[in-house]
Amino acid sequence: MSPTQQRERPSEPRRGKPPRRGWVVGWIEWLFFVSLAVLAVLQWTSDFGRATIAALAAAVVFGVIALARLALLALRQAIWHIRDRLIVSYVFIAVVPILLLAIFAEMGAWVLSSQIGAYLLKAEMDRRIGSLQNTAGALSRAPVAQRAEAIRRSGFIFRERFPGLEILVRDPRGSEVRYPEDASITAPPEGFGDRAGVVVKEGHYYLWAHAGGPRSEVVVLAPVTRAFLRGLVPNLGDVYLTGFMQTGRPQAEQVRLHAPVPGEPGDPGPGLPPAVNFLDLTIQYGVPMPISVWDQPDAEESALLGIRTRISGVINLLFNQQQWREQTLLLELLVLLAIIFILVELLAAFVGISMTRAIAGALQNLYEGTERIKEGDFAHRIEVKGRDQLAELGRSFNAMTENLERLLRSEKERQRLQAELEIAREVQSQLHPREIPALGTLRLASVCNAASMVSGDYYDYQAVSDRHLAIALGDVAGKGISAALLMATLQSAMRSQLSHCMDLAAGNGEPLPDVSTARLVANLNQHLYSSTAPEKYATFFFSIYDEETGRLSYTNAGHLPPLLIRHGEALPLDVNGTVVGAFPNVPYDESHIILLPGDLLVCYTDGITEPENEYGEMFGEQRLIELLCEHGEREPGEVAAAVVDAVRRWTASTELQDDVTLVVAKKL
Repeated sequence: MSPTQQRERPSEPRRGKPPRRGWVVGWIEWLFFVSLAVLAVLQWTSDFGRATIAALAAAVVFGVIALARLALLALRQAIWHIRDRLIVSYVFIAVVPILLLAIFAEMGAWVLSSQIGAYLLKAEMDRRIGSLQNTAGALSRAPVAQRAEAIRRSGFIFRERFPGLEILVRDPRGSEVRYPEDASITAPPEGFGDRAGVVVKEGHYYLWAHAGGPRSEVVVLAPVTRAFLRGLVPNLGDVYLTGFMQTGRPQAEQVRLHAPVPGEPGDPGPGLPPAVNFLDLTIQYGVPMPISVWDQPDAEESALLGIRTRISGVINLLFNQQQWREQTLLLELLVLLAIIFILVELLAAFVGISMTRAIAGALQNLYEGTERIKEGDFAHRIEVKGRDQLAELGRSFNAMTENLERLLRSEKERQRLQAELEIAREVQSQLHPREIPALGTLRLASVCNAASMVSGDYYDYQAVSDRHLAIALGDVAGKGISAALLMATLQSAMRSQLSHCMDLAAGNGEPLPDVSTARLVANLNQHLYSSTAPEKYATFFFSIYDEETGRLSYTNAGHLPPLLIRHGEALPLDVNGTVVGAFPNVPYDESHIILLPGDLLVCYTDGITEPENEYGEMFGEQRLIELLCEHGEREPGEVAAAVVDAVRRWTASTELQDDVTLVVAKKL
C-alpha cells in the first residue's frame, strides 16, 4: 500500500474492547425507588398490613433485579477478553465449590438437627397423649366396684409425669368419681366421643383424653405448663405451644399456657443452650398439632408445637460424652480433609491459569478470522497447530470458510437462474392473449395463475374471421421449466396449424374458413410426438365458435370435460380422444353444440378441482358445478374470480398447489 493510500484510508476503531457504557437508570430502578418510598410512608404511618408486605416484596424483587443488572454491566465492562473470563472462571471453580460445600454442610446440619429435635419432641408428646388415652380407655372398661381403686392408682402413677392431673369418671346413672377428690373437672359437652390430644379450655392449653362407653364416661385432663413442655425432652431447649389459624375462636381471645401447678418447679428460665462456636446456629422449628375446643365438639383448630435450641443441643442428646469426643475427632478429620481439598483446588486453579494463554491465543486467532470473514475475505485461513480440540476448531473454521466460498458461488448461480426464470415468466406471459376479442353476443374471461415462476397450463383464443372464434385450453404434464417449454411448443404448433388452415381456406377462395377441430388436434398430436420426448404430453381442448349460428365445434383430447351451465343445470362436454404428444397417429372425433342465450361455458384445468384442504379432501367437480350454478347469471369475469376465490378459501393457503387456469364464455 502506497503512503498516499495509507493517508487516505479512514481510521478504524481499535478491535478487542467493547464501547463503554454507563449505567442508565431504567424502569426497574424507578419501580425500586417508588417501592422504597411507599414502604417508608407506610412505616411512618405505622400501617403494617398487606400493603406493607406487598411494598416490601416489590422493593426486594426490583432491588435484586437492579443489582443483577448493575453486576452484569460491571462484568461486561471488566472482563470482555476471553483470557480474563477464563481466569475468573478458574477462581470461581476453586472458591465457589468450597463455599457451597461449607454452606451445604452447615444447612444440612441445621435441617437435620431441626428434624431430629422436632421428632423427639413430637414423639414424646404423642407418647404422653397415648398414655392418657390408654388410661381413659382402661377406666371406662373397669368394673364399678373397682373403679375408685383404679382411679386412685392411675392418679398415683401419673402425678409426676402430669402435675395437676385431674380425672373424672361418670356412669350412666349420673354418679361421678374424681381424682383428686377436690378436683373441679367437669364433663365436656356431648359429641366428642373417644378423643385424645390437646384441648383449649377457658383460654388455656390442656392434655386430655375422653372415652365414652356403655358403662361410663371418662375425662382425663392435665394442664400444659411451661415446665411440662420443657420436661418433654430435658436439656433440648425452650419448647412452646402457640396457636395459629384459629378460625373457630374470636381473634381477641388469647390462648396461653397454664400457670405453674403444685408439684412442679417454677419458671425454668430461658432454655436456649449456649453456642459452642459461631457455626452453632439457633434452631427454631415446629410441627403442627390438632387442637380441640372444650365447648365446641365439632371445632378443630391448630397449634404449633415449637422448639428453640441449637445444633449442639440436639447433638448432645444423641451422643454421650465418649461419643462426642469421637465426633470431635471426626470433625477435626473433616477440617483436615477440607484443607487438603483447598490446596488441591488452588493447584488446579494454578494449572488452569497457566493454560489460559494457549487457549486465549487460539480464540484470538478465531476472532481475527471471523472479523476477516465479516469484511468479506472468505479466502482467509487461520494457522492451526497441535492436535487438540482447539486445533480441530481451527480446522473446522477453515472448512467453514471454504464452504462459504462455495455457497457464495452457488448463491450467485441461483440468483442468475432466478433472473432467467423471471425472464422466462415474462416471456411466457407474452404468449398468452393480451386482449379478449369481442365477438357479437359471446363474452369471454380468463384466469391463469402459476404455482411457481412459470406455468405448464395453456389457454388461447383467436379470431378466425368476423364470425368465428377459436378457443383452446391445455394442461402440460409436469411443472416448471420443462412444462413451460412444452406449453410454448403447444401454443406455437396450435397457432401454426390454425394459420395454415386459414391460409388454405383463403387460397381456395372460400368466404368462411373450413377448419376441422379433429384434424387440427390430430396434426398437433403428430407434431408433438415427433418433436418432444416420449414422456412429454398434454391434455388439450380446442373449439371453434360460430357467432351466426351459435354452434360450438370442439375436440377434447383427454382434457377435463368443460361444463355448460344451462338453466341452472351442468352439462359436461364430450371427450373425443386421448392426450396429445403421447402416441402417434391417434384418431380424434369432433362434437358440436349450440349455445343458447344465457348459457355459460367453463373450461378449466385440474388446478381447480384437485387442490386439497387440510383434511386431504379435494375441491372436486361437484363443488365447482354448485358454485357455477350459483353464480351463472353473473358476468364471466365475476364468475372466474368467484371460482378462484373459492379454491383459495378451500385450501386455506396463499400458495397454489397446482397451476390454476380458467376460461369462461357466456352467451348473451
